[in-house]
Amino acid sequence: MSTQKDWSSCPSTAAWKYDVFLSFRGKDSRNSFVSHLYFALKQKGILTFKDDVRLERGKPISDLFEAIEESKFAIVIFSRNYASSRWCLEELAKIVECKKEMGMVILPIFYKVDPSDIRIQRNIAQAFVKHEIRFKKNLKMVQRWKDALKEVANISGWHLQNRPEAEFIQDIVEMILHKLNYTFSLDTKGLIGIDTQMNKLMSLLAIGLDDVRIIGIRGIGGIGKTTLARVVYGILFNKFEACSFIPNIREVSKKCGLLRLQQSLLFELLMESYVNIQDVDNGVLVIKNRLHHKRILLILDDVTELYQLNKLAGEHNWFGRGSRVIITTRDEHLLLTHKVDDIYEPTELNYDEALHLFSLKAFGEDHPAMGYQTLSQYFVQYASGLPLAIKVLGSFLFKRSTAEWESALGRLKEYPEREILDVLQISFDGLHQTEKEIFLHIACFFNNEVKDLVEEILYCLDLYPKIGLRVLFDKSLVKLQGNKLWMHDLLQEMGRYIVLQECRKEPWKCSRMWLYKDIDNVLTKNTETEAVEGIVLKLPEPREAHWKSEALSKMHNLKLLGIHNVHLLHYPQHLPLGLKFLDWSGYTSKFLPLDLLPNELVGLRMCCNNIERFLTGTKLSFIICTYSNSPHTSKLLHSWKIIGLVGKEKLSHC
Repeated sequence: MSTQKDWSSCPSTAAWKYDVFLSFRGKDSRNSFVSHLYFALKQKGILTFKDDVRLERGKPISDLFEAIEESKFAIVIFSRNYASSRWCLEELAKIVECKKEMGMVILPIFYKVDPSDIRIQRNIAQAFVKHEIRFKKNLKMVQRWKDALKEVANISGWHLQNRPEAEFIQDIVEMILHKLNYTFSLDTKGLIGIDTQMNKLMSLLAIGLDDVRIIGIRGIGGIGKTTLARVVYGILFNKFEACSFIPNIREVSKKCGLLRLQQSLLFELLMESYVNIQDVDNGVLVIKNRLHHKRILLILDDVTELYQLNKLAGEHNWFGRGSRVIITTRDEHLLLTHKVDDIYEPTELNYDEALHLFSLKAFGEDHPAMGYQTLSQYFVQYASGLPLAIKVLGSFLFKRSTAEWESALGRLKEYPEREILDVLQISFDGLHQTEKEIFLHIACFFNNEVKDLVEEILYCLDLYPKIGLRVLFDKSLVKLQGNKLWMHDLLQEMGRYIVLQECRKEPWKCSRMWLYKDIDNVLTKNTETEAVEGIVLKLPEPREAHWKSEALSKMHNLKLLGIHNVHLLHYPQHLPLGLKFLDWSGYTSKFLPLDLLPNELVGLRMCCNNIERFLTGTKLSFIICTYSNSPHTSKLLHSWKIIGLVGKEKLSHC
């Protein structure tokens, strides 16, 4: 079955000698239309074979056939006397043969003839009568010519009609340039790991089937969605009646509107320079009416809104049988809402693939240069398998000394590469404000934490976590690994960088704090601040701290406080009045002071404690209490929703 084909074995498209082969009847058009077309193609750098230019005098006709085999495109110019030429028909039959065996792309032009006359061979019948008389001993050859003519004439092409010839030629050249741009995408050298991804996507596309399929490619920015779509387009574009790759839909839609995108789509799929569209809704009607019978390949790249899909590829029946539509997006929910047939998510590169790609970019070799092995490993680990990051870092480090590499590595720890962040931050910028808050909380505090616990904490903070987390899952910003939330290392770094940029030199003016040196500095100096809304400090080993007992109460907008493995010489007597959630492990006192817990506190997590007395009268709706040595604890918790009350044997879940 075709869906099982190993598409990675397809030959490179860089093997042809000519971009375009021109097939035409010399007497009809050599010194007029063909001459002008050849000059326009040459002017744009398109290498074109034209028999009187490229074929040396005295060379056999077999050289002409060799030129056809070595060309990627064949432009066949049907004119009034085309069918009367035996050599034109031989060329045409050879072109059809190359289409079937080598994937040649045929682009017919109807020059001063009606396409229907060629298709049904109405006004050229007399020419074939003469051929049958002349070659009566080889009628199979004549029939082969007829079949070739019919096949090519039925390919969607250009009809000159009454248009200005210069404008007509310009449209042809633009189309050839567009198609050439994507045929080069088949050269997958340097696209490490692309073969496996390509074969999986091809399996979902099921090219051999006659239905219409819409397939989504989803994932975070920089994972390689567009690259994968381009490679697949380069393999498949010559297997469809018409093809279109619409890039950067998010950006173009914002700057130019959907009408421009509809016009681009129709121009490429209909090969007409001008299609009359009054507005976007009219554009929908034109797309449906003009394309419902055509077998097309359409790539919609970087889609961000459902209305974009509804106006460009609303339903399966907009396109002819066998058509395929590929949508790249960061948002899985968008694809589900559009009812796509299947969704593919590219994966990060494994370590070996990442090191290979990094080496190609940093050294132009398959492996690191001598003396750079260890440094290369550090950069590869930093990129965490994200192709964009690997390429950006490798290219930046090319031809630099080891001392410069070490300096760049040190800088990365404080200042991530802007080019990487800009791509990743697009997804963040499109979030609702509460979703942004959830994302930043996970990046700063809760990566690799149990999902149910994080949900309870976010609920205390009035952030609507059920819908917020679902959106982050859909946009591949957060994933669920087992029962824990997981965020890609570079996404976590981006989130923390966003927070630090709020006031890098004065961390007490940032909304969140998680670094010991910053927290210790602020609380030891008793700094008053309105900016900090969350503090979570998780130390690997217990540590003594000399924080001022009144310091926390001066953080007037603090809503979330988490302290782990910190032994305070002076426990706070007051906490901020607006505190919503307190997470305190290793609290050694047997009592929570009468006025310690604020009235606004909703959630409390106390781990490894000896508390014998809790307060009533607060807004506490749940507590988590693990490894409590107090026999009084169970009696003290009866009025709250108990999320966890476990003994020493379950301490690892704390």
